[in-house]
Amino acid sequence: MQLGMVGLGRMGANMTRRLLRGGHQVVVSDLSPEAVKQLVGEGAVGSSSLDDFVGKLKSPRAAWVMVPAGAPSRVTR
Repeated sequence: MQLGMVGLGRMGANMTRRLLRGGHQVVVSDLSPEAVKQLVGEGAVGSSSLDDFVGKLKSPRAAWVMVPAGAPSRVTR
């Protein structure tokens, strides 16, 4: 199974590791390039932007979003 993970803090990174150990392919995205690099080194597929993230996911796309409440997740119009 392929899954995308947005947000590689403590919870998102650990969920990614569990999924990788389970044999799943995980495409990862985070505001921190270092967090992405760390998980790429552990077997994840890295992305450099949300467009790149979406482009690396096969249809039907499944994405798991693990971001904190507040500014990172606030939608402004």
